Amino acid sequence: MTAEAPTAPALSYGRLIPVTVHFDDLDALGLLHNARYPLLVERAWTQLWQQHGVRFEGDWAAAGDACNAVKELRVTYEAPVTRPGTYAVHLWLDRLGTTGLTYGFRFCSADGATTYARGTRVLVRLDPHTLRPAPWSDTLRSAGRELLRPAG
Repeated sequence: MTAEAPTAPALSYGRLIPVTVHFDDLDALGLLHNARYPLLVERAWTQLWQQHGVRFEGDWAAAGDACNAVKELRVTYEAPVTRPGTYAVHLWLDRLGTTGLTYGFRFCSADGATTYARGTRVLVRLDPHTLRPAPWSDTLRSAGRELLRPAG
């Protein structure tokens, strides 16, 4: 008789993006440092948005939707990450407004089954000249609608 590996939960919304925790991401106790979680989530979002053509290449005026700022960040740590390796970030949008959006995330095992941290972040799209809120492009809005978590 062979034991079957547990199957990962199917994602009903959002995307699961692989990330790597390196040895130097761990703190003196051998735990993933609390400041690394948002960094790894940011890298996952950057990878996802680049797949949709949203990227910053050094010119804020040409950056389009990549010209944005964080308004709020909340993270809740649920279980420690105790070793380097491959993990994942489950990403989704909770809200997609005219000039702002709120995304949710889970830092989890590579298969999405175990959650180590979860949180939300609010972004505001900025006009590169005035640094005032500006509308998201139709391209980002279209990609964003695919990431919206169903209400409920």
